Amino acid sequence: MERSRIAVAGASGLIGGALVRSLTADGYEVVRLVRRAPAGPGEVRWDPERRSVDAAGLAGCAAVVNLAGAGVGDHRWTDAYKRRIRDSRVLGTETLARAVAALEEPPRVFVNGSAIGYYGTTGSRVVDEGAPPGDGFLPSLCVAWEAATGPARQAGIRTVHARTGLVVSRRGGAFGRLFPLFRAGLGGRLGDGRQYWSFIALHDTVAALRHLIDTEELSGPVNLTAPQPVTNREITAAMGRVLHRPTLLAVPAPVLRTVLGELAGDVLGSQRVVPKRLLESGFAFAFPGVEDAIRAA
Repeated sequence: MERSRIAVAGASGLIGGALVRSLTADGYEVVRLVRRAPAGPGEVRWDPERRSVDAAGLAGCAAVVNLAGAGVGDHRWTDAYKRRIRDSRVLGTETLARAVAALEEPPRVFVNGSAIGYYGTTGSRVVDEGAPPGDGFLPSLCVAWEAATGPARQAGIRTVHARTGLVVSRRGGAFGRLFPLFRAGLGGRLGDGRQYWSFIALHDTVAALRHLIDTEELSGPVNLTAPQPVTNREITAAMGRVLHRPTLLAVPAPVLRTVLGELAGDVLGSQRVVPKRLLESGFAFAFPGVEDAIRAA
């Protein structure tokens, strides 16, 4: 990429932070979008809820990557929190899409976060980017989230929707909560454990995002998941092997529904999502297997 300046929204998050570290290590100038007064020239202020961003700070960027959004699993899904989840993604995306579309010299690519939640529960059926959206809160959120990139697409900016799966990391996300439980010998399957979990190692997530930035032929939805989704039972067994802990405990579905509320439907739901477009574009996974991904974490 000729211009080496890249803007990242959501740089304080699990994936955003890892992406910034990777880009910085390779000599890119990274501009972080922050919600406070900028601490230096490497930061640009924005306020997604108020639809404002210092667009001048995005000038000269070859790429803008938006990974910002309130944590889906951080709180019980009350109506107020679901509104926060939605607004933090849709309003933020729309704000950035309008800002980059209005630049005199727009970025060459706008990579926007999305999620495999787009597909809803798919059971054991294998789905790729050609599958339609599912039903429920997360699919409708993802549809609106991706649609909010419209101003960038209409301005002719290559726009990619990174539909990310469950990121395997001990530092955050779903696996960040699982690792301490398994280390303590309290890990086990969730529900009957037959639901498919489409995972991806954090290292591969960052590498895939960089691939999306650099690969000119990629636009639209791209699944960021490992090639072989596995069941929750298989993940449970792999965690036990890697951490040398028993995995005899199980959390029954009714208990999950009591504790998590509406979110339990997605934890117990099955998504067998494959990264068809990523593989077709020549991307190579460093940690394609779940045990590899867990060891890497």
